[in-house]
Amino acid sequence: MEKSIAIIINTSWNIYNFRMGLLRSLQADGYRIIAVAPRDEYSPRLEEAGFEYREIEMDNAGMNPFREIRYAYRVYRILKETRPAAALTYTVKPNTFGSIGAWFAGVKSVANVSGLGTLFVNRSPASLVGIMLYAIALRMPHRIFFQNSSDKALFIKMNLVNRYKADLLPGSGVDTEKFSPMIVSKYKKDKISFLFIARLVRDKGIMEYIEAARKIIRSGGEKAHFLILGDYYEGNPTAITPEQMQSWQEEGIVEYLGRSDDVAGFMARADCIVLPSYREGMSKVLLESASMARPIVTTDVPGCREIVDDGETGYLCKVRDADSLAEAMEKMLGLSDEARETMGQKGREKILAEFSEDFVIKKYKEVISEIVS
Repeated sequence: MEKSIAIIINTSWNIYNFRMGLLRSLQADGYRIIAVAPRDEYSPRLEEAGFEYREIEMDNAGMNPFREIRYAYRVYRILKETRPAAALTYTVKPNTFGSIGAWFAGVKSVANVSGLGTLFVNRSPASLVGIMLYAIALRMPHRIFFQNSSDKALFIKMNLVNRYKADLLPGSGVDTEKFSPMIVSKYKKDKISFLFIARLVRDKGIMEYIEAARKIIRSGGEKAHFLILGDYYEGNPTAITPEQMQSWQEEGIVEYLGRSDDVAGFMARADCIVLPSYREGMSKVLLESASMARPIVTTDVPGCREIVDDGETGYLCKVRDADSLAEAMEKMLGLSDEARETMGQKGREKILAEFSEDFVIKKYKEVISEIVS
């Protein structure tokens, strides 16, 4: 009988952009892949990859107990019908209600806490409820992967997970062949281009990026060019609106590039990648940027600082501090082209040594073998 693996995430886009290396490797080992996620424009691509796609409704905005119970029941029904050998869950609601649904279906699951997000960054009554749900749901998976040691330690300290089920991964890893250094024309030959890449929410530090760019421009930073690449995230309480973006462009602070599947092409054209995030699991953007030998400016927080050796492969700045961010970007502006290239090369070497996707795939296969044996 053919064995199958279910992957449960909040968007088909997430599966297609971040999990394909793992899933294709499992597929090559003979597993049938069942992708469970809300339908979006990437859902057909999952089917084209040879996966069985199962659409599931999920409310990405807020925490409505009736909708979440319904989501858990839908997960239960899908897993009861498809009977996978294991279920892999990612992001908050699949990790909580997806794990509950898997447990009731009798399917062992593996959760991946890829970041703490709004639940822990912005404390509110709703986030406290979410944390309590984590405490219940994360008793159910066979294994819980964390992407940095700080998140793992916090969950153990708060008694949200069993320490013997908790394990560590270097993020989602990075495909170092796909994200390899490229020789391309820069955005502007006479300027240093800073590129912010992230979902357009405040937790990614976009407001600090705008304010830092404004400070640099006002202080005579004619050689700096500030860009933003990323999609709007409607429903998120900290989302940036198209009207806000338009006002920044009209002010002449930034150039908005929209969203793209060719992130590597945009990274290659930039002189420096900037992500002033409030906290990450392990930033995929920074892993990919460093793999492409791009120097980085990011915050000294879990999920970001592990990727950057301050002063060697980029610069770290204080979180939620536009002045500190501006100072770090001004340091990057003050370097010669050769010095920035050396920073990027050292970043590439660090990725090859510590963050290869192969290691992540190996860890997942080990835990799946435990489950199916």
